[in-house]
Amino acid sequence: MLKQIIYSVALGTVALSSGAIATPVTNPAFTPMFSDVSNNTVKIAAYSIDTAALEQSIFNQINKYRISQGLPALTRNSAIDNQVKIHSQNMANGTVPFGHNGFSERLNATRISYRSAAENVAYNQGYSDPATIAVQGWLRSPGHLANIRGNYNLTGIGVAKNSQGAIYFTQMFIRS
Repeated sequence: MLKQIIYSVALGTVALSSGAIATPVTNPAFTPMFSDVSNNTVKIAAYSIDTAALEQSIFNQINKYRISQGLPALTRNSAIDNQVKIHSQNMANGTVPFGHNGFSERLNATRISYRSAAENVAYNQGYSDPATIAVQGWLRSPGHLANIRGNYNLTGIGVAKNSQGAIYFTQMFIRS
């Protein structure tokens, strides 16, 4: 696999970055590869968020896309949700860097026997609909889109916000 970096810039006086990483895994010995997507826009003040509502929004949007492509809907799994929520919170509070550090450990901690697995992560700040921004970024990125369209049946979604207002998203996909 190739390391792929994609940049796009929009005009604005205040810059905002959002990023996303895709990592498909077909066996536990896989080493993650990274893909970053950056977008700049005007930053708005931080606001309180309902992380459960954002998680549900991502779940609904991803399944709506899969169904529109003739793919089966994913089933949300609480064990996966738990692991990706922890990862999003750890990224938000700086315990781990933005990315896939610990992916294999998260996957194994679900205790789900799997044939393949993948993970998308993103962060953004200052959007009125941060979940849609994350999903749109994933759909525009070939690596993330491959994960979304992949032969998976289970998913988990975790969202966390840091004290600066950045919102971190993690979605894991598993084929059990």
